[in-house]
Amino acid sequence: MGTTSMKKVKDRDFNYWKAQHLLNRAGFGGTPGNILALRNMGPEDAVDYLIDYRDVETEAVLPDNFDSNIMKPRSGNERQRFNQARQQGNETALEEFRKQRQERQRIDRRQMANIQTWWLERMIETPRPFQEKMTLFWHGHFAAAYRPIEDSYHLFLQNQLFRSNAVGNFKDDLVHGIIRDPAMIKYLNNNQNNKNSPNENLARELMELFTLGEGRGYGEQDIKQGARTLTGYTYRDDEFQYLSNNHDDGLKSIFGKSGRWDGHDFVEMIFTRPSASQFICEKLYRYFVNDSPNGFTREQQSVIRKMAAKLKSSKWELKPVLRQLFLSEHFYDEDNVGAVIKSPVQLVIQAIRSLRTPTRNLPKLNEACALMGQSIFHPPSVKGWEGGRKWINTSTLFIRQNILLYLLTGRDEGSRAWDRGGSTEYDATHLVQHLEDIEGSSTVQDGIVYLLRFAHPVAAPDGKRIDEWVEYVNNRGGRFDNTTLINILALITAAPEYQLS
Repeated sequence: MGTTSMKKVKDRDFNYWKAQHLLNRAGFGGTPGNILALRNMGPEDAVDYLIDYRDVETEAVLPDNFDSNIMKPRSGNERQRFNQARQQGNETALEEFRKQRQERQRIDRRQMANIQTWWLERMIETPRPFQEKMTLFWHGHFAAAYRPIEDSYHLFLQNQLFRSNAVGNFKDDLVHGIIRDPAMIKYLNNNQNNKNSPNENLARELMELFTLGEGRGYGEQDIKQGARTLTGYTYRDDEFQYLSNNHDDGLKSIFGKSGRWDGHDFVEMIFTRPSASQFICEKLYRYFVNDSPNGFTREQQSVIRKMAAKLKSSKWELKPVLRQLFLSEHFYDEDNVGAVIKSPVQLVIQAIRSLRTPTRNLPKLNEACALMGQSIFHPPSVKGWEGGRKWINTSTLFIRQNILLYLLTGRDEGSRAWDRGGSTEYDATHLVQHLEDIEGSSTVQDGIVYLLRFAHPVAAPDGKRIDEWVEYVNNRGGRFDNTTLINILALITAAPEYQLS
């Protein structure tokens, strides 16, 4: 049984491997040099460096990064001409409108693909890995998909909402923000929610999936009444719009209280419920600490309760909770090392950032992530991705192994064995260079053990596997030249343990 202690990990215990664990979970991994730098900071400075990322300069995300006008609404003149054509039954004019819309949709789909590769590249290159890791978390938590929305710029704006408030205030920044987000309003049909015909989608998911958890602290009547508070909450072009004429201003009864509530009041009331702090901490725990496929143990529940208490006492600020978690003895307990299955995005980004492989081809990496079950901006439902063991099956495991081979060698699954593959050569020697400076760590066996531990965070590497790979290196001259290293890495990344973080 592991420790449930939320006491700070001692400086003397914060070794190289604990620093790597922190970098893997609170980011997308790192090279040996990155890990050493983090270890030398000590636990408190290392955690603060990652979560206080605003001190680290990065490329700004600007509103004009992408075209906001592709799917803009029709102008007044265009609406007048369209309505006139429809009234007159002018099929020629109506067909021209349809063609124009179809062309805009084609352009918008291309922009959506460009936004996908932009974000993937940002995750690869960012000096603020924790910010992007949290942006990815919120994308899965407040999940909205492109197809029902059909406006790539709205999803870009939502992505920036998550990035700007990645470790902000859960209630004030994120939940209040999401009920005013054009992408979420369209995705959950709240633009159709008016006093004459309430639509319950946003109210239901707001409680069930975003804040309280399914069936925890609310009933069907609360959903129906909550939907009334959100009537008139819509958008115009790229901005939230409140239509007072569509808002139901009558008395509503929610959680046993009555008032002329609006959407702001509804959110505030939700956060008076006990599970508001518990549910989000359960999701953060699964994301950062342990997948817990069979439900939470008593010990894990104890830690989550402590996280929830911290979140509530911090008035819904996320940073204090995450800082406490990443500094805790529990976070570094051996039961929680290698206890999270890498998502497809984590697998690809961590491989590039830790092994320092070439990026090679971003659209191909996006395609591979989709085949492995995680196409960013295309979550399967409002529940997001289930994650955990759902990531792994016979098909996705095959793709997971192939994408690592592609990153290491440049050869994709369609290549012949004798093809050289991609034009960008990969130098893997940086992974073992630091071992030359450690007295008594120059043997082939030391190198193999280190590489296995570096790539497989679980317990001690298998002795038989070590012996076989030591023999392989010795048969190639007994040294880690680049080709030998790449071949060894191809074997290491094909092993089941590499799927764990």
